[in-house]
Amino acid sequence: MSGSLFLAETQAFLKALASETRQQIMQEFATGAALTVGEIAERCGIGQSTASEQLTILRQGGLVTLTRAGKQVRYRADPSRISDQLEVLGDFLARCCPPTGAGDS
Repeated sequence: MSGSLFLAETQAFLKALASETRQQIMQEFATGAALTVGEIAERCGIGQSTASEQLTILRQGGLVTLTRAGKQVRYRADPSRISDQLEVLGDFLARCCPPTGAGDS
């Protein structure tokens, strides 16, 4: 993965996780549920337009996917991409910021 692509994907991932509202939305997907914008809005106590905006950011960050069935759009967490991003981020942090004593001899 090129450095700039890594940076863009990692920034989008971290941005998606940076909001308390988006964290709350992600909690709604913890059971594997597939939810509509309206269901997310109701469960999180936010407007539908806000829910839609937040889901777009989560999608751009690779945390959720969507499926369409006619006019209905359902969102769900994307565990595979989340896991991949966490692994990449962990590798990056281990290289740039190794734990104290991890290279000391």
